[in-house]
Amino acid sequence: MKSVKPTIYVTRRIPQAGLDLLATAFEIEVNPHDRVATREELIAGVKGKDALLCLLTDKVDAAVMDAAGPRLKVIANYAVGFDNVDVGAATVRGISVTNTPGVLTDTTADLAFALLMATARRVVEADRFMRAGEYKGWGPMLFLGQDIHHKTLGIVGLGRIGQAVAERAAGFHMRILYTSSGRARAPKEVERRCNAEHRELADLLRESDFISLHVPLTESTYHLISDEEFDLMKRTAILVNTSRGPVVDEKALVRALKAGKIAGAGLDVYEREPECEPELRELDNVVMVPHIASASVETRTKMATMAAQNAVAVIRGEIPPNLVNPEVWKKRAR
Repeated sequence: MKSVKPTIYVTRRIPQAGLDLLATAFEIEVNPHDRVATREELIAGVKGKDALLCLLTDKVDAAVMDAAGPRLKVIANYAVGFDNVDVGAATVRGISVTNTPGVLTDTTADLAFALLMATARRVVEADRFMRAGEYKGWGPMLFLGQDIHHKTLGIVGLGRIGQAVAERAAGFHMRILYTSSGRARAPKEVERRCNAEHRELADLLRESDFISLHVPLTESTYHLISDEEFDLMKRTAILVNTSRGPVVDEKALVRALKAGKIAGAGLDVYEREPECEPELRELDNVVMVPHIASASVETRTKMATMAAQNAVAVIRGEIPPNLVNPEVWKKRAR
C-alpha cells in the first residue's frame, strides 16, 4: 500500500528548486495567487497541514496555528527576520519555527550600497530627466550630487549585513561608525575587521554623512528613527533603510525631507507595506524600491532551498539547520 506523505502549505510560489526539495517529503499545496495571501486564504490553506512555508508578509499568529490543528509541526519562514511569526505561541504548541539566515547577507548589502550611491548621485532623478527628453547638453551645475568616497558612514546594527556594508564602504575609503542594538559594542575582532568606531546612536547621527539601518524590528527598534533623530542629523545626510519599515517613523521622514533637515533617503522597506506614506512618492530626493534587497536569482533560490531543508528536516524527526525556538526540541528530548 502506498504511504501517504505529510502535507505542506506554501503561501506563495517560491523558486522551483525549493518546491522540488519539498516534493521529496511532502504533498505540496501552493497558494495559486501571485500576491500576498489573505488572512482567509492563509487559514484555509494551513488547515490540517503538517507544515507551513510562509513569507515575511504572512502574519502567523496563534489563531493561524490553531486553525492548522495539532498536526502542524513546523513553520518554515522564507526570510531572515521572523517578526511575522508568534514564536512564543508556536513554542507552547510544540511547533518548530525556522528562518533563512546568512544566505542573503551579501545581496542585501549590495542593495543597501546601491541605494546609498543612487541617492547620493541622484541617479533616479537623472534617469527620469533623460527619459523625458529634457537633456540639452552638459552643464556644470547639472544634477550635482554628493561624493561618497572619504565620507563618514554610520551603520546602525553591525550584524552580518551591517558588516558586509562596512566591507563595501572600505573600497570607497569611508570612515565607519557604528552602533549596535541589544548590546553596547561589537566584538573587538569585528571592529578591527570593519575598521569601525563605536558611537552611541545620537553621536553617530550627528557625525555621519550616510546612515544605513541594519537592525531587526523589535519593541526597542520600532520608530528608532523619528523626529528627534532627524533633528540630530546633518542637513546633507542621507538615510538608507533595508532593515524593516517600522524602524523609521515614515511621517517624520517626510517632514524631515520636506523641511530640508536631511538631504535624501534610499528605501527598500516601508512602515505599512505594501503601502507607503503617499508624500514619499512626490519627493525627488527619495529613491524607492519594492522590498527587493534579496531579489537576485541566486539568493532567492538559496532561500527557497534553505526553507525547504528546514521543513523537511523537522518532518523527518531531525533538528532543522536554522531553528529559531530550540526549546521545542529540548522538550522532546525529555
